[in-house]
Formats: sequence, structure tokens, C-alpha cells
Amino acid sequence: MDKKDLKLLEILQRQGRMAVSELADKVNMSDTPCLRRVKKLEQDKVILGYGAQVDPFKVGLNVVVYTSVRLTEHTDQSTALFESTMAQLPQVMECAVVTGAYDYILKIVAKDLVSYEHFIKKSLGNLKFVASIETTVVLKQIFSRTALPVDESPID
Repeated sequence: MDKKDLKLLEILQRQGRMAVSELADKVNMSDTPCLRRVKKLEQDKVILGYGAQVDPFKVGLNVVVYTSVRLTEHTDQSTALFESTMAQLPQVMECAVVTGAYDYILKIVAKDLVSYEHFIKKSLGNLKFVASIETTVVLKQIFSRTALPVDESPID
């Protein structure tokens, strides 16, 4: 990847619906080579997809929580089952394996705290291999980034 690729990524992360001609103009290229580079970035799975960023509050998802989960066992089977189960729950926005007292941290959205409690009781807390759950409720989101700082990445 060179500086032009990184510039394309920087722009596309912020404006994924930009016309190829406008994008090419911004990186000082003609349309065809620009499109070729974008298609290559897509083929190489550098660009994973395009989508709208939706304000959760405007669609009634007023609660964001970070939930730490400890499993009862750490076998390949139980971790794979936990991870596949989390991937199927639309309220779980992120799932990461972590070090420390817990095994996973989840970012979960809900309509309200009652909905979150219902989610815990019916979905997460119902799993036999979950030993403990700890919740941190977000009081105020200061900012959340979706664009990676690719312009600061080292170039090989």
C-alpha cells in the first residue's frame, strides 16, 4: 500500500458514497486508475464494506453498556459457542476477547435499562457456560470514531 491508497482509505472512511470522479479528483488521479485501486482494496479485504452510520438515539436505542463476561470453562468448544451466540444477537455491537479478570467485553445497545435487564436474563445470563457478568452503563458518549487513522500508518 502506498500513500495514494492510504489517502483513498482516509477519504472513503469519511465519505463512502463519493462518486469515483470526485474521489479521483481529491487524490489527483484520473477516474480509471482510481477505480482500479479502490477495487483492489476491496478485493484484498482492506475495505470490508460500506454502510450508513446511524445515530442510536434517533432509532430509540438510548442505552449503551459495556458488559464484561467470565466463562465457566475455556475450552475451544465453549469459547466458539459463546462467540457464535454473541454474533447472532443484534444488540451486541462488539465482542472482544480480553485479558484480566474477565474473558470477554461486549458493547451492547438497548432501548432502556428494562430492555437491557431482559436481554441479560433471557439471552446472556441464560447461557450455561457464563460464570459472571458485570455491566458498566455509559452515562454520556463523548465521541465514537469509526474511521481508522490510516494517514498515520507506517508505509513499508
